[in-house]
Amino acid sequence: MLISPEPAARSSYRLSKSRYLSGLQCHKRLYLEIHAPGLATKPDAATQAILDMGTDLGELARRRFPGGRLVTAGYRQSQEALAQTSELVQDPTVPAIFEGAFQFNQVLIRVDVLERVGVNELGQPTWRLVEVKSSTKMKATHVEDLTIQSYVLEGIGLALVDICLMHVNTQYVFDGRHLDLDQLFGLRSLTETVRPRLPDVETRLAAMQTMLEGMSAPAIAPDEHCQSPYECPFWAHCTQEKPARWIYHLPGSSKTVVQLRELGVETIDDIPDHVALTPVQRRVKENREWVGEGLRAALEKIVYPVHHLDFETFMPAVPKFVDTRPYQVIPTQWSNHIEQLDGTLHHAEYLSRDGRDPREELAMTLLDSLGQEGSICVYSSYERSVLERLAEDFPSLRKALKRVIARLWDLHVVIRDHYYHPAFEGSYSIKAVLPAVVPSLSYEDLAIRDGGVAACEYARMVFVVSDWIEKAQIEEALLRYCERDTLAMVELRRELKKRAG
Repeated sequence: MLISPEPAARSSYRLSKSRYLSGLQCHKRLYLEIHAPGLATKPDAATQAILDMGTDLGELARRRFPGGRLVTAGYRQSQEALAQTSELVQDPTVPAIFEGAFQFNQVLIRVDVLERVGVNELGQPTWRLVEVKSSTKMKATHVEDLTIQSYVLEGIGLALVDICLMHVNTQYVFDGRHLDLDQLFGLRSLTETVRPRLPDVETRLAAMQTMLEGMSAPAIAPDEHCQSPYECPFWAHCTQEKPARWIYHLPGSSKTVVQLRELGVETIDDIPDHVALTPVQRRVKENREWVGEGLRAALEKIVYPVHHLDFETFMPAVPKFVDTRPYQVIPTQWSNHIEQLDGTLHHAEYLSRDGRDPREELAMTLLDSLGQEGSICVYSSYERSVLERLAEDFPSLRKALKRVIARLWDLHVVIRDHYYHPAFEGSYSIKAVLPAVVPSLSYEDLAIRDGGVAACEYARMVFVVSDWIEKAQIEEALLRYCERDTLAMVELRRELKKRAG
């Protein structure tokens, strides 16, 4: 076993690197994670999918270190993991250790990659620490992550000569044949950034341990720190007694909220009249339905037949198709509700059902559905960006796609500029707008209710699931979700026309 020198004072609370990072964000968050974890809000399906993607990338990154050995003991099997790691560290034939477990000063970490790089003048093996992240660039929290890992590794006597972050390189273009891991992953040394931070770790840990020994959670008020660097899972718990019109529900810049808090303002209704607010913030404060004078004219600019277009996309971290990059947006389906002047409604749709590159077929079927006439109603600028990228990727379709782009009509902009309902609560997301304006229509009856979940389910359907029944269920759920988005635009337009008189 590795000898793990420990400071004389020990606490009964063992931390992990994720808990250490939680403590840096907020002591109250760390206290609740240890003493009351059941109060946390569980990650939604989209968030969990992002976490799973990070795990998958970590497994792929190991292929850059041939001959490396994996510590197979699970995260709950700490003693077994420590023992396995110790054996691998002491075996000079092992070039790299994956998911190694190390403990020092009541901090237990699992290291993505610990690479053996040589021997120092004392005859000790030297190591490179590599942390794998699914992000595309360095973040401040990555530095803190590497700092606590380095503190533990050097605390038990390992000689670290390099401290690195491995992240996804979005400039890499997949040739469709061989996945070049050296190009897919960028490796950045942060040794000079991390080392100056190491002396602060012990003081921080001591403060966290003292706080954890308290009889109750620290009295830290919820504010903007709860969202940075990540949204705290205890946000709902810590804000459950706040008023419905709490000042932090004011949309827009957080600077405005901070300034209002400094003035002693606790609710939106208490905002003084002299405070400068954006038009949206002013409507939230007034808290009543507002129909702008220009709503009717804006709605009447549309040309029949009106197409209502929505795309669903996915962004694979590891590119799947020729000439695509990591995290490139790949459209996989579209829905189009076509309304004639007499109110007749027709629906068309497309969904790619296999692992082939769907983009060209998707674009061609879409052009056929949209025809040459009528406005194309969308909700936000996202559809425009997808069409523009398709026009770049397929020169033979460029002119036709550019003509489609010229016909786009954004319902989101019309509602934002000319209509407000108190039930929006400051949000102009279609998920907030639809139930307020058209209460009879919502997303609650759908198996998929969110674009992030749709993207994850599409990737599962095409690249993971083999059971044809499950594939069919996902396919149906994807079609119904995309269809609901375009039907929502139809009904929103119809209801707004009534309210515009």
